[in-house]
Amino acid sequence: MTKDMMAKALSNFLAEQGVETMDLTTYKSHGNDVPVKDYMLRRAFGSWSRVLSAMKKRHPVVVAVKAPTPAPAPAPKAKKKAEK
Repeated sequence: MTKDMMAKALSNFLAEQGVETMDLTTYKSHGNDVPVKDYMLRRAFGSWSRVLSAMKKRHPVVVAVKAPTPAPAPAPKAKKKAEK
């Protein structure tokens, strides 16, 4: 697996998780669900910070931002009839 393939797999994984970056302990906590093992990434790039910077440069993570839902408009108050 080339460095570019590893960076793309990591980028896709982070996008799937909905985050732009992840620290090493959190990445390790996913166990076998990760596309590339952390030791292979660190062996290829040198350190976890280099892994993240290379990934951001080669395949930036695009996280979809959810638009806030508009609050429902308050119900109009009933007008009282004026007494004559």
